[in-house]
Amino acid sequence: QVQLVESGGGLVQTGGSLRLSCAASGRTFSSYAMAWFRQAPGKEREFVSAISRNGGWTDYADSVKGRFTTSRDNAKNTGYLQMNSLKPEDTAAYYCALSPLYGRTRSEEYAYWGQGTQVTVSS
Repeated sequence: QVQLVESGGGLVQTGGSLRLSCAASGRTFSSYAMAWFRQAPGKEREFVSAISRNGGWTDYADSVKGRFTTSRDNAKNTGYLQMNSLKPEDTAAYYCALSPLYGRTRSEEYAYWGQGTQVTVSS
């Protein structure tokens, strides 16, 4: 079993930045690919980014490419999502998730989830 705890969310103005963290405990963090998803009120959960076990591969939703960067520090059992040039449409609860499978972007393919952290971008 793996436990995930997100942090770093908050209220920020349009154009601002936030850095989300995902702290893992339990099984070996480095054994899993990690992803970030988000869910806005009344909308389905959507893929944001993914990173391979060793960090050598990343993938992003078109809506965040060039603005968001995902990374991980396996020695610290922690993943990150650096979010720059934030827009009001980025407002959502952000979740980190782990999967034993590589290169996945569907939420059904992720086995472990955190509780989420809220990001609100004011216009």
